[in-house]
Amino acid sequence: MTAAPEDELLSVAHAAARAGADELLPRFGHTQEGIRSKSGPTDLVSEADLAAEAAIRGVLGERRPDDAILGEEGGASGAGELRWVIDPLDGTTNFLFGIPMFAVSVACEGPDGTLVGVVLDPVRKETFAATRSSEPMLNGAGITASTREDLATSLVATGFAYDAAVRAHQGVVLTRVLPRVRDIRRAGSAALDLCWSACGRFDAYYERGIKPWDWAAGGLIAERAGLILRELEPDSEVPFGVLAAPPALVDELLGLVLGTRRGP
Repeated sequence: MTAAPEDELLSVAHAAARAGADELLPRFGHTQEGIRSKSGPTDLVSEADLAAEAAIRGVLGERRPDDAILGEEGGASGAGELRWVIDPLDGTTNFLFGIPMFAVSVACEGPDGTLVGVVLDPVRKETFAATRSSEPMLNGAGITASTREDLATSLVATGFAYDAAVRAHQGVVLTRVLPRVRDIRRAGSAALDLCWSACGRFDAYYERGIKPWDWAAGGLIAERAGLILRELEPDSEVPFGVLAAPPALVDELLGLVLGTRRGP
């Protein structure tokens, strides 16, 4: 049962994302129970995260029982040629503080990369989706990313890590990028940052400290919409990251983020 057409996998991804969103939306705006920290005091998980992931895993277990799963809260389980990479609540801090900027992210990977991706924003009722061979969609309508060629007029999204030492490094990077762009936006959900870049709300996006479940679905959607995706390799000071930008901007923005380009 490992092999399946992309449209079948996309249908499963939609169902799984909706199941997760159905757990989140009724809880949003209310005091959350079972909040605890993970990697540090600012990296939080709640019962909403756990309930949403359980619902997603329930759908996958029923419809794709032979596939592997990698989830933010439940870790890795199962084995198979295909692997589902899920984030039940991307933007947990926003969710807990009552900020309506969070999403459910569901992707399916094969041996050669991501096959399908769905990012569902429950508050706005917006569902971004793509397969490796199809047009990216927002609520069933095609989307196209920015084709801007001038970095100085570009609106760029980013995010910051939970670890204070990494955030300090990100602050240094920000001092290089901010003077060279129109402005910076920090929304708090990597999946939505990538999707909002995919539909042209942002021109570009970069961030360090993200995990596979943060960008597996959004990265595919951004690429299919016309952005170039670059992986930012980790080193002794900073963790892995990604950058997505229009073809004309990617090298200049990448140089600023990596510190290899500083002058005008």
